[in-house]
Amino acid sequence: MPALAYSTPDVYLTKLGSELVLNQGSNPHRMQQANKRILVIGGGVTGMTTAWALLDAGYSVTIMAERWASLDDRITSQIAGALWEYPPAVCGRHTDKISILKSKKWCMTSYRIFEKLQKVLPDRELPDHGVRMRMANFFFDNPIEQSEDEYEKMLEIETISEIKGFKRDANLVKYHAVNQKAGVTDAYQHLSPAIDTDSYMTWLRFLVACKGAQFVTERISGDLLKQEDELLAEFDAHAIIQCTGLSGAELAGDESVYPLRGALIRVVNDGTKFPKVTEALVMAHDYSKRDEDGGIVFIVPRNDHTLILGGLAQPHEANLDLTLDSPEIRRMRDRCNRFVPGLENADYDPEAPLVQGLRPFRGKNVRVERELRHKEDGSVSRIIHSYGQGGAGFTLSFGCAGDVMTLLEELETGIPPSAR
Repeated sequence: MPALAYSTPDVYLTKLGSELVLNQGSNPHRMQQANKRILVIGGGVTGMTTAWALLDAGYSVTIMAERWASLDDRITSQIAGALWEYPPAVCGRHTDKISILKSKKWCMTSYRIFEKLQKVLPDRELPDHGVRMRMANFFFDNPIEQSEDEYEKMLEIETISEIKGFKRDANLVKYHAVNQKAGVTDAYQHLSPAIDTDSYMTWLRFLVACKGAQFVTERISGDLLKQEDELLAEFDAHAIIQCTGLSGAELAGDESVYPLRGALIRVVNDGTKFPKVTEALVMAHDYSKRDEDGGIVFIVPRNDHTLILGGLAQPHEANLDLTLDSPEIRRMRDRCNRFVPGLENADYDPEAPLVQGLRPFRGKNVRVERELRHKEDGSVSRIIHSYGQGGAGFTLSFGCAGDVMTLLEELETGIPPSAR
């Protein structure tokens, strides 16, 4: 992506303690590590965000991916719901306590950065980052206290001052004219970053290109550890950051990685066929009550003119062969139609009525960790992994990138890798 015709957006990342923060202005740290190159494998939100952090720390960066964000052939990150959510996430939650604790830290790093980024008004000559703060409403079919996990989650959100606009109020059901047949009795809301993924991924690639990233369109196959020395030499790299999502199963030799198929219906949200939806509406069903699709009600404005309807969560289903007539897609649409009166009249987005993709899940834990296996000669690997974020790639993106930076610092100072 050529970037020479434009100036670089005046935002940069730095580390404060163990986490990333967003700054605006000229980056004073740009040339600190310029003699060291890092190879980032993966062009989704995790890889691109990690590349951004590395570039702003002064590293030279090469990003390798088989495909890049495009409106013609969307990658998984563009298909994501991309509504920030405090863990455990409504769709595709991790249940391991250690993973959830890490995810809570990671998600708040991302919240702070997204909130600050949405205040940075884009130059009309530059791509729009597509980040907006929207009210997110979470609805329940019983009083929240009846679900221990959801109640604990809500109480934590209420105590975090950085999460703006929290309110618990059953009257939100009436305020949003939720259909009585939906069986909703309780609700709370708060402000959340909501990302137009097409805009954001385009902007993110533009940003890292402006900062000097090099792009290589190529697919890596097989165990990455066995190819490490060859790749380091080929790209004159100091280390490799592996952010490939589902391909982590192959590249990291990780049999716990599996796909969680998802899909979103896109409809026109201009107020002509039904009242325009301006806030996110999510029906947070108890997991034991979910239908055969693992489905929930997920209704979120993607931008000022498109509304996305979901959601679908089908584990170990890797075929991207769904259509608007597929039974699970019909059921998904019906769930949303029952929730918002008039939504059944919505026109499909003429350019992309249905998008689908595979969320990268990894057993119980997101993996942000150095390679624990040694190379054939017994030496310590210079690979760092960041994958398995599942349906929370945007929510965790900046937090995971910050931990990658910490792991890179450990690698450079000779600290041996350890399981996290």
